[in-house]
This record gives sequence, C-alpha cells and structure tokens, in this order.
Amino acid sequence: MPRVGSSPARLVIALSVAAVLAIFVVYTAVAGNGIADVTPSTLAGHSDDVALVGKVVGKPHASTNGVLRFRIRDIGKATAARVPIVYRGSVPDLFKTGGDITVQGRLRNGVFVAKRGSLVTKCPDHYAPAKSKSSNT
Repeated sequence: MPRVGSSPARLVIALSVAAVLAIFVVYTAVAGNGIADVTPSTLAGHSDDVALVGKVVGKPHASTNGVLRFRIRDIGKATAARVPIVYRGSVPDLFKTGGDITVQGRLRNGVFVAKRGSLVTKCPDHYAPAKSKSSNT
C-alpha cells in the first residue's frame, strides 16, 4: 500500500525551490549592489556612482535648507586625502566627528555629492555598555 503524501514530484519541486533560493542568496552576496566601495585616497578617477567609506573630520555644518557639509578621510590614515561632502537627507544618530561612515554618490568638481538618504554610520568595533563602578554581583 503506498504511503499518503510521498509523491516524488513534491520532493523534486521542493528541492528545486530550495536550489533557486540558494542560488539567489549566493548571487546577491557576491554581486552586492553593483557600486564600488572606495576611500577618499582612491576616489580620484571614479566618474560613476561609488560608495565612499571614511572617517568624519572637522565640524559638520548644517545649513537652514537641509544641506549638511562635512569632510572625511581614510580610516586609519590621519594624513590621508580629505574629501568634502555635500549631503541632503536624514542623518543617523551616530553621525559625529570621528565616526566612520559610508555614503553613496559621485565626485563633481572636487566635491562629493551624496545621494539623498545614503548616509550610513558604522558601529564602533569596541562598542560596549559602560562598566558600573560597584560590583555587587
């Protein structure tokens, strides 16, 4: 007597769906978003859209019309090239001088013009809650 629900067609369909999903996951992980990640010192020569990664230096200036202007440099290189950035859009809570960021856009006349809403802060590697002064445990 055949078992109920043991159709080989269902197994083939289920395995096919799983294979397609696995291929999709691998493709999106490898292909990414199709935008090159660059640093301020490697930005020159890129005329297309890029994701610029760096550390905020100096004091950011926000104007009344919602434009934020700031500069970034390479992470870990204090003497590296600095790139001025013009950005419009929401600003993450962790955005500050000395913070690491990624922003998408393109270089125009020596100024990096960021796409609206593309500013992302990177979480500090050594983030941890403050230690309490008393240890009652």
